[in-house]
Amino acid sequence: MSKVIAVEYLTLDGVFEEPGWSGPYFGDELGSFQNDNLMEADALLLGRITYEGFSQAWPAMEEATGEFGVKMNSMPKWVATSTPDALEWNATALAGTAVDAVAALKADDATGTLLVNGSADLVNALSAAGLIDEYRFMVFPVVVGSGKKLWAEGTTAALELVKSQITSTGVAVLTYVPAAS
Repeated sequence: MSKVIAVEYLTLDGVFEEPGWSGPYFGDELGSFQNDNLMEADALLLGRITYEGFSQAWPAMEEATGEFGVKMNSMPKWVATSTPDALEWNATALAGTAVDAVAALKADDATGTLLVNGSADLVNALSAAGLIDEYRFMVFPVVVGSGKKLWAEGTTAALELVKSQITSTGVAVLTYVPAAS
C-alpha cells in the first residue's frame, strides 16, 4: 500500500498560511528536513490553491535550488480541484472526490509515497477519512494572531508522537502518526 505524508509549517497558534513568518527561523536543519521529505516522495498531492502557488513559483526557482528544484518540477502532482482543465506542471486532477481518489491511489502499491504540502482543506478531508499515514509538523516559535489555521474548527484527531527535534533556531519538528484506537 502506498503512503500519504503531510508536511506543514505551523505557528504556535496553529496558523499555516503564507508562511513568510518562517524565514528568520529557516536554516540548514530545516533545509535538510525538507530535502529529505521531497526526495522520499514519489509524487505531490496538493489542493488547488497550493498547486497554483507552487506551479507559479517553482519553475523559476529550479536553477537556484538545484536537485531539490529539479525534483519538485519533474515529479508527478495530483491536484484536488473542480477545474481540472487548467492544470500544467506535470499535474493531474484527482478524479471524483479527493477522498475516494486518494484512497484509490493509496491502494495501488505503484503510487509510492505521496507528499502533501499546505492544502489545509485537503489535509482535513484526508485526515477525517483516515488516509494520512504520517504528519510532519514544523512548529515555529512565533504567534501571528490571525490567518488560516491548519485544522478546521471542530476537527478532532488522536495522534502519537514518533519523532521530535528542536532546531538551533527553536523550531520544533514533530512527526506524528494516527494513534491506535
